[in-house]
Amino acid sequence: MRIAISGSNGYIASNLIPAFERANHIVIRIKRNELSDIERLAPILTNTSVVINLAGAPILQRWTPENKNAILKSRVDSTENITKVINQLPANQRPELFISASAIGIYVPDLVHTESSHLFAEGFVSEVVNQWEKASENLNPDVRRVIFRIGLILGREAKTIKSLLPLFRLGLGGKIADGKQPFPFIHIDDVVNAMLWTIQNQRAQGIYNLVAPENVDNNTFTKTLGHLLKRPAIFTVPKFALKIVLGEASSLLLNNPQVYPERLMHEGFQFSYPDIKSCIAQIIR
Repeated sequence: MRIAISGSNGYIASNLIPAFERANHIVIRIKRNELSDIERLAPILTNTSVVINLAGAPILQRWTPENKNAILKSRVDSTENITKVINQLPANQRPELFISASAIGIYVPDLVHTESSHLFAEGFVSEVVNQWEKASENLNPDVRRVIFRIGLILGREAKTIKSLLPLFRLGLGGKIADGKQPFPFIHIDDVVNAMLWTIQNQRAQGIYNLVAPENVDNNTFTKTLGHLLKRPAIFTVPKFALKIVLGEASSLLLNNPQVYPERLMHEGFQFSYPDIKSCIAQIIR
């Protein structure tokens, strides 16, 4: 099977590509400059079975006008170009499946959301996610389209874990603000397995929430990480400190929705790490 992937240098792709190669699939890495050039993109996508769109500039950075533009355009423009090329290809050269990353930031914070929820947030993140998803809405209906709204990805090489573990091991860990904000997480192995499941499951189509089934808050995550490391986790990162460092982007850590993966659960996907304890235990093992 020929599988084309954008965002091939990112965290998801760095775990997904080896899984494909172990299964003897041919992986085609779409380069950033190829995403912006439809003429160069067309031969790359021709005769592929699956196209996976993971391109996007990092969102956890200060939202200057320049950075906002890069965050939005890197997602929307690449998705529009991939969609346009797929639609132009002859039916016998067109991929069977298009998978795109998205984000749970589309949902209103603090409420519980399944895929049927249309309570969408206001603000920059929700605007980005809305435009990102709409960019592939006119994909040829003969191509299966799957959108994964992904939560915070945890894994040994995840940026969040690599930043937190040294502090927690020194006994300097703690919650963010009051710790009551939802903490919708997903282990990287479950992200990879969900995409493999989508390829194998011909009925999979539409929008899926890609988060673990267990709803926890930041305080629970903090206590679990400290407990498993056998270290105290008594410190607090105050709101004002995050706002000084990240500005508006601090909302990514302070205001989250509660999200449930209803469709994955109902359609038979098996999570390897369905709760925060098993997730963290695997990471620090």
